[in-house]
Amino acid sequence: MNSAQKVNRIYSALWLTACVLLSLAGIAAFIILFAPDFNIYWFILSPIIIAMYQIPAVYLYWRWKKWRERIKDKNEEA
Repeated sequence: MNSAQKVNRIYSALWLTACVLLSLAGIAAFIILFAPDFNIYWFILSPIIIAMYQIPAVYLYWRWKKWRERIKDKNEEA
């Protein structure tokens, strides 16, 4: 394994770690903001609110997949 592949593996791990951390942060933000005043309306809207807080994590994951495919295609050409 050459140094470029090692850097790509580290970079990939950092992207996935960022996705997980953003996902956990979104759930934590939901709990901190809405748990103290939780009622039936928040219960009904909670799936939508949680999904909105997960958007940054999903975006980073999508970008990671695109980057991973580009690296894979680049390695297959070489």
